[in-house]
Amino acid sequence: MASIRLRAPVGLLHSMPSLQQKAAINYSGCLNIDDENALLEQFTSKEHLSNCELKAQGRLLLSQATSYCEQQRHKLKTYTLHRHENLNQSIDYVDDQAQLIVIGHHVTCKSTLSQLIRVSHCPILVTHAPFLPPTTALFAFDNSPTCHKLLNWLCKTPLVRALTVHIVMVGKETSDNCDALREAYAKLKQAGIKSKKTLLDCRDVAAALNYYQNQHDIGLLMTGAFGQSRLRELLQGSDTKKLLVSTKTPYLLFPKA
Repeated sequence: MASIRLRAPVGLLHSMPSLQQKAAINYSGCLNIDDENALLEQFTSKEHLSNCELKAQGRLLLSQATSYCEQQRHKLKTYTLHRHENLNQSIDYVDDQAQLIVIGHHVTCKSTLSQLIRVSHCPILVTHAPFLPPTTALFAFDNSPTCHKLLNWLCKTPLVRALTVHIVMVGKETSDNCDALREAYAKLKQAGIKSKKTLLDCRDVAAALNYYQNQHDIGLLMTGAFGQSRLRELLQGSDTKKLLVSTKTPYLLFPKA
């Protein structure tokens, strides 16, 4: 797991903006597991919750997540954060202190995830359920400043040390592209990371990466986040957004340089 490889505790964040409603019921106090499950079912069956109920729901979710971490084989160390603000503000609160932010793929249907990734200074791992620990990774390299920053991070982080990294460039087979890919590949090898390199001549970056990942059964995708200009995104669409929709594996996005 990421926390074990990074030798870092797991921070469990629950974020929910406060609502201007009257508090209905006080759910504070000691609850057992059966009580927690019953309350969570009650909360999820209601369309609208008061501030008090939202806070109680958050505490229960954090309690259950903490118990889950403590029951794992490695007994993961955890700490909890319960923020009464939107997700962007909550992530910004922990952004400078975290080594990695992990968030569920279900959030990608909302504009908040794109906004979060654009402003984050920390790598973000978007995951699916159930999570399958990867043994291979695809590093999409385009010779941009963001990708060079990601390359330097990969050479230092223990997160990918045990993985085989496929470094893939999508573009024309020019001398500049070949040289850049070869240098990036050599840097990974020098860092002790088992690597393979490939240059794909294709106009559709997202389609090429999806095809290569599926063909080689690669368990983790890694790219820079929103590296295109807003104008190019408007005209051609965002590769990052396309990959967020199409990728069925964990997806690590590195903040734009």
